[in-house]
Amino acid sequence: MRSLYIGATGMLAQQTNVDVISNNIANMNTTAYTRRRAEFNDLLYQNIVRPGSQSSASQTVVPSGLQLGLGVRTAAVYRITEGSGLINTTNTLDLAIQGRGYFQIELPEGKGTAYTRDGAFQRNGDGVIVTHDGYIVQPEITIPDNAVEVYINNSGEVWVKQDGETDEINVGQLELATFINEAGLEAMGQNLFLETEASGAPNVDNPDTEGFGSILQGYLETSNVNAVSEITELVSAQRAYEMNSKIITISDQMLTTINQMK
Repeated sequence: MRSLYIGATGMLAQQTNVDVISNNIANMNTTAYTRRRAEFNDLLYQNIVRPGSQSSASQTVVPSGLQLGLGVRTAAVYRITEGSGLINTTNTLDLAIQGRGYFQIELPEGKGTAYTRDGAFQRNGDGVIVTHDGYIVQPEITIPDNAVEVYINNSGEVWVKQDGETDEINVGQLELATFINEAGLEAMGQNLFLETEASGAPNVDNPDTEGFGSILQGYLETSNVNAVSEITELVSAQRAYEMNSKIITISDQMLTTINQMK
């Protein structure tokens, strides 16, 4: 019976849906996390009578035909980038991007460049601005040991005031990268993304220029996960899973009835 297979595809699809929702809820407090949404496609249809086919020698046309669906499959898991907020941390090296763009991060062992919107940066033992995993932010910027104040403006310029000095000095310029298709970036964990053919090559420029967001010092971008919405989606996915399992149960009962016929 087709319904057995159809019910199974529905259960698998809803299991994937629950996995995606669970990951969203788990990352409610992850800096700059963007929630995911599972998308589904119906499977191929079995044509018993094809729509538009001729039904007689006088060339009358079947208006709708007879097509039977074969279930559902997971088509994609999208990242929803809208709706993130900002939280004031007052930390000097906490940076949020207002608008488009990603910070560039140098991966260790020559593995290339990763991209992130998580601006929770720190200084390492050499004064270089790094991520919480110690990965260097590109372009590399070093804060002098005797710096008593660090100011980063909307354009990404890093200014420091040194002990005993009255004038500020510019020690570096942050840059942002944008992509034609941000959804095509490959998530690698640790709040980092990698460039892919689907995302296109990065376009790099200074913050607060045309097409690029600005930098806000002392703030971090929050997760855009809405707890109430996710719980509602979770309940809906659970009900859909139960209904698909019910399809399999009923189909099995129908087969049992057939086998018991004499």
